[in-house]
Amino acid sequence: MKKGKLFGVGVGPGDPELITLKALRVIEESSVIAVPGERAETSTAYRIALGACKNLSEKETAALPMPMTKKKEILRESHLHGAKILAEYLDQGKQVAFLTLGDPSVYSTYLYVKKILEGQGYDTEMVSGIPSFCAAAAALNVSLSEQAESIHIIPASYPIGEALKLSGTKVLMKSGKKLGEVKEQLLARGADVKMVENCGMEGERHYLSAQEMPDEGSYYSLIVVKE
Repeated sequence: MKKGKLFGVGVGPGDPELITLKALRVIEESSVIAVPGERAETSTAYRIALGACKNLSEKETAALPMPMTKKKEILRESHLHGAKILAEYLDQGKQVAFLTLGDPSVYSTYLYVKKILEGQGYDTEMVSGIPSFCAAAAALNVSLSEQAESIHIIPASYPIGEALKLSGTKVLMKSGKKLGEVKEQLLARGADVKMVENCGMEGERHYLSAQEMPDEGSYYSLIVVKE
């Protein structure tokens, strides 16, 4: 039997209307829908796709528990476990769509599982989605870069002091519980700061300066910093 194929499908930042036609087609053609988490129904990516693909709930789902931790050994174990689950479907010749927020090439869990399965000889493909920082810039009605400006994508859950010194636009993602610390550093620099929380989702909020930013924010908080 021919092995199935794994697709990493970006479903965009939150608004089902921002799912691409190709992503929707691949989801509809796939017999198994994979998501990171304990249950598919609680996955944000799954709920976004459900808003565009009406028969999604009729498809077989594969929930892949992925703990929120920076401990490499725990992450590696969960990635291997997830790859093992997906391999069972692929060995049955089934096409699997692994749903991921935004674009699968940007900080997605899919990338780690993909590498493992590729190493085992499975066929994989990524379907691009609209990244959260592009959607956030559109929501704010601002540019990310003009002329020779650089763009730097920075994971704000790690130290950002040196990164803030870079020239050009800084996009701070994944600030989460460290938002208060990030806010302090931005206030000290006096930079032009804008933030979008829950972009494209229920409860979307905009903050137009570092002073306006809350001390705590959701996981889906994205900050645009300009000189």
